[in-house]
Amino acid sequence: MSALAQKLDIAQLALPRRSKMRRLAIWGSLGLVCLAAMASLMLMQGFDRQLQDFTETYAVRHTAQELTHSLAQAEASQRGFLLTGDNQFLETYEQSLMAIDDGIGSLVAMTADDVQQNDRVKNIANDISARRAEMARAVELVMARRSDEAQSLTQTGMGARLMAEVSKALEDFIAEEDNKLLVRSEAIDQTRLGLAVALLAALAAAVILAYALLYRTQRQVSALAQRQEGLVTLNEALEAQIADRTREIEQARAHAERERQRVETLLQDTNHRIGNSLATVSSLLALQMLRTSSMEVRNALEAARLRVHAIASAHRRLRLGDDLENANAAEFLTAVIEDIATTQVADGRIKVVGEIDAIDVKSRDATTLGILVGELVTNAIKHAFPDDRSGVIKVRLHRDEGGIPTLTVSDDGIGMNVEADEENGLGSVIVRQLAGQFEGETKYAAGTKGGLEVTVTMPALRYPNEIGEEH
Repeated sequence: MSALAQKLDIAQLALPRRSKMRRLAIWGSLGLVCLAAMASLMLMQGFDRQLQDFTETYAVRHTAQELTHSLAQAEASQRGFLLTGDNQFLETYEQSLMAIDDGIGSLVAMTADDVQQNDRVKNIANDISARRAEMARAVELVMARRSDEAQSLTQTGMGARLMAEVSKALEDFIAEEDNKLLVRSEAIDQTRLGLAVALLAALAAAVILAYALLYRTQRQVSALAQRQEGLVTLNEALEAQIADRTREIEQARAHAERERQRVETLLQDTNHRIGNSLATVSSLLALQMLRTSSMEVRNALEAARLRVHAIASAHRRLRLGDDLENANAAEFLTAVIEDIATTQVADGRIKVVGEIDAIDVKSRDATTLGILVGELVTNAIKHAFPDDRSGVIKVRLHRDEGGIPTLTVSDDGIGMNVEADEENGLGSVIVRQLAGQFEGETKYAAGTKGGLEVTVTMPALRYPNEIGEEH
């Protein structure tokens, strides 16, 4: 009996211990549920702030890209006005300047809380002001009928250097915003992970609480069911919010892709319009040539028409890559050469062939390179084959042993006085100035099979990734 009594005493002592442990488990489970819910709410608030930062950073990046496009539009319109004097280009130029002012003002306001980016925007604004002053001076000279001085001003290369500095600064600015987007995207992913962990913790606490409340009264079981239902509702609300935020991000990405395609279309349309406008100028020069009886004037007008047509072909044939910044020299120059051969050699007596390596070049260099090729081929067609002679003009673009891009245009025509052509020819002056934009030099030599061979080295014409490494 004593042994049985002892067991009963032990059982009675164990009951309070089990009850106490059960209460501790219940309260502990409830505390864990509350902590998980609070953590979920805090994570959702952080998630909202991160999405807002993501949206603001995207807006800053988009504004910077629009500013880059406005700068390119202003420069293209200014060049078109310098070349043609057409007031339509002047209107586009002024509209682009207004867009530049709006873009800079927006960037200054958007980056007010970021001292480093705000300072960059102010520096970019100063560089743009310098470039605008140079462009405005050239436009004023053209409007004052001092086109020669305007051309001299643009040929100094100062404007191109200023534009390159501004473009580099904007690229750095956009790259910094891209880094912010990447960091904030990673933060959003981490928040999602934390939110999932909090939800899992809440569910685990609910399971523990349900298991503990199975030993309680029916009233406590009903209360547990209600709490579980509340947690499920909260879980569904959180999942719905996450789905909404994810959908907004996908919409933002789709919008960015549409904007990229729109910018690409605008750039191609701009180049095509410039080419068509220059082609119109070429046609007007041809009509004027037909109405002129002076042979000297006819020759001058014909030379001008051929050069304008070559420039128009360079603009029309320019096709940019997916990044809207680079072009393939093989595709671009082959089309330019075919265009020149088709339009300037009507009877087919002169054959123009090209050997162009697939070199990727910056878009701003591609047009200059096309004009340079057009000038050399046009000079060969004009001077190397008089009296309806037939022959071949060969255009070759390759990299020499040192990796420097080199352009060679040779013909099997009558040849020229190399020294006189280097010093006095207008075509040689134009070629030398165009080659100077690539920090290169021009060499004239007699061909091995007669005719003339012109070689232009272009050290500054680099692959786009090489340009990035130099900077």
